[in-house]
Amino acid sequence: MELAASVSHGHGSSSFLHGSAKPKLNSASALFTGAPLSLSPSSTGRQARCPKKLVVHAKRISGLEEAMRIRRERELQTTTKFRKRPPLRRGRVSPRLPVPDHIPKPPYVSSTSLPDLSPEYQIHDSESIAKMRAVCELAARVLDAAGKLVRPSVTTNEIDKAVHQMIIEAGAYPSPLGYGGFPKSVCTSVNECMCHGIPDSRQLQDGDIINIDVTVYLNGYHGDTSKTFLCGNVSDGLKRLVKVTEECLEKGIAVCKDGASFKKIGKRISEHAEKYGFGVVERFVGHGVGKVFHSEPIIYHNRNENPGCMVEGQTFTIEPILTMGSIECITWPDNWTTLTADGNPAAQFEHTILITRTGAEILTIC
Repeated sequence: MELAASVSHGHGSSSFLHGSAKPKLNSASALFTGAPLSLSPSSTGRQARCPKKLVVHAKRISGLEEAMRIRRERELQTTTKFRKRPPLRRGRVSPRLPVPDHIPKPPYVSSTSLPDLSPEYQIHDSESIAKMRAVCELAARVLDAAGKLVRPSVTTNEIDKAVHQMIIEAGAYPSPLGYGGFPKSVCTSVNECMCHGIPDSRQLQDGDIINIDVTVYLNGYHGDTSKTFLCGNVSDGLKRLVKVTEECLEKGIAVCKDGASFKKIGKRISEHAEKYGFGVVERFVGHGVGKVFHSEPIIYHNRNENPGCMVEGQTFTIEPILTMGSIECITWPDNWTTLTADGNPAAQFEHTILITRTGAEILTIC
């Protein structure tokens, strides 16, 4: 479950809805453009007599590179070919589900206010790493089971009930339930919903995509993961959006290790997304996770120059959201459900990872 950030690129500053800074609810976006062509006058004597003539220096393109370029252009054309879905509408939201008294609950459950972002990095010893592995493995199993429920006519409320039951049967607590007043045990974000969708009575339709975001609290630790699933016969364009979003997560994780800078994550994700013409949402970011649901470090998925390096034993989430159009968003009056401003689809994937000396261990796998 991601945080929301308001980013000011001009001054490299940011404020977070869960941080100590005053919250700013308006999102910002940056326009990424490629480097301009290098045009330079030749320095030869002959060209000196024609000072207005410019030479464009170009790299020779091999047959393989040209074939890859043509293939990429075809893929980009395919990306935009999808059937426009009817706009998402709010269904009926049922009452929150009960949790047995014997199950330990996180401290924020007693309040409807959003908790502050913890400034502490969550760095673990061997004992707490074992607990993080256990809770993350449970979160992954729950997500896998929830994904198997995705099919036309199933409601997101049914998915919420199944997730809730599986979590409490494991003696754990569904972390979203009661977080800042969130009324359900899981986030279900369909089509143009970027994130934080509240499960309701709406039935999934053939051709939908749905992100299911599961966070579990077990033995005092949170494990956070999400995945976008295909519902029925999904268009090639949407399939490509989902595939590339998952690849972006993988590429972001691949740069992580002890001593690596956090900004490499956003750079690698942006590079891959841009190859396919997709936008990377800036407002929602990854975060530290462990004993506290949301803490430093803040993980940007877009290009940025924020300082900071990873530390061995640290846990945090990476959870990029890609869109087929605008990266701007609107939020419904429920203060949670967030949609793309232009109604185009969005996809998201998320893992909780542990930084090691030589790389990163993905904890949310089963």
